[in-house]
Amino acid sequence: MSGPVVSEVAVGDGQPPAVAPGSVAGAQAEPVRDSRGRAPLRPLRGCAVAEPGVPAQGGGGSGGGGEEEERAAGRGRVCPGGAAMLLSLVVHTHSLRYWLPAALMLGTAPAYLLGWAAWRLLALLLPRRLYHPVDDCLYTVYQSVVLFFFENYTGVQVVIYGTLPSKKENVIYLSNHQCTVDWIIADMLAIRQRALGHVRYVLKDGLKWLPLYGWYFSQHGGIYVKRSAKFSEEAMTNKLQQQIKSGTPVYLVIFPEGTRYNPDYPQVIAASQAYARKEGLPELRHVMSPRVKALRIAINTLRCHLDAVYDITVVYEGAMKNNGQRETAPSMPEFLCRECPKIHIYFDRVNVKEIPEETIFLKRWLHERFEIKDKLLTDFYEADDEQKRHKFPGEGRHSQLSLMRTLPSLLFLCGLTVPMLATETGRKIYMKTWLYGTLIGWLWVNISP
Repeated sequence: MSGPVVSEVAVGDGQPPAVAPGSVAGAQAEPVRDSRGRAPLRPLRGCAVAEPGVPAQGGGGSGGGGEEEERAAGRGRVCPGGAAMLLSLVVHTHSLRYWLPAALMLGTAPAYLLGWAAWRLLALLLPRRLYHPVDDCLYTVYQSVVLFFFENYTGVQVVIYGTLPSKKENVIYLSNHQCTVDWIIADMLAIRQRALGHVRYVLKDGLKWLPLYGWYFSQHGGIYVKRSAKFSEEAMTNKLQQQIKSGTPVYLVIFPEGTRYNPDYPQVIAASQAYARKEGLPELRHVMSPRVKALRIAINTLRCHLDAVYDITVVYEGAMKNNGQRETAPSMPEFLCRECPKIHIYFDRVNVKEIPEETIFLKRWLHERFEIKDKLLTDFYEADDEQKRHKFPGEGRHSQLSLMRTLPSLLFLCGLTVPMLATETGRKIYMKTWLYGTLIGWLWVNISP
């Protein structure tokens, strides 16, 4: 990102009454579920459910009932305070599933960035060729922590269709774009090729304002781009040429749609379809019409250094209604709260020699790739044959990430952070790193993106 685990407490002390199949009571026995299939909470044990106009059992009778009546009254009493406390506990426990990982991923940022900055300064005294391999190793440490939480911690099942090469390659990674989790899918595939440190992204310009990491992603080779007329081809070309000169391996992640596909915003989807009609291209239903500019620059600049293009299509199983129809993909908090039980990844490798060079043909080629994605997604959600629904063509292979690939990185960063926070001097350095590191990073990335 099974959905969130919600505690259910039975009503009363005894067994539930028998209900005849097909009766009215039987119809009410199955709780109404929400769009993600989750059942509502049941009341706290010992608390009766008070219906409007119906007094709770066990209260109000006159006369001495003795100890038995008092116990009966206790069993039947409505407990709004207890139910509220239980609900509050469940809500806070559920939110911890997100806040705990977020606190650790962000909390270790100053120690990580200080370690990287120390290497950056030391590398100024060393041959330039030594900097990037170590930088990639450090980046692997950070991204492994991210994957620990988004894969090991959530327990999400990753199903891969197609053959992922076992060896590292110089590639451009193209994928459909639905939510903020999409960039982590690239990490999931890269770590399985031992290429996690080589991953670099083409990012929207606003992300450069992320505290500490906005600047760091740029230093690692990330490319910030603006949309439409403000897109700077020269800036992107220069950044890619720097990577070529330094001999940096290429694993460049691009989302050609430029914006997320969200079924809750049909006007955005309609505008994308109108653009396709204007360009004389087929309309797409489950993806946005791709824009070719970033891919064209990347292909033209890196062609001699590329082995292939990875064409990736992703489905989040949590983004389906009970009837199988598509809904909004999970956000990062929802994913960390385990609201996405399974990810389906369709992998298709395209040899770089098959990709046209001329812009007009490249534009058509890219749209055809997204037509294939649209067909895959349409069949996934809407196939008439139920056996073909909710899966991609071919055999899906469950791929589990070993805890030993991610946990050591988490322990390493925690080992750097805890001693820093244990002393007053360390805490001052920690806070100043957040403050001054963010301000300097913002200034730097705007002067030299």
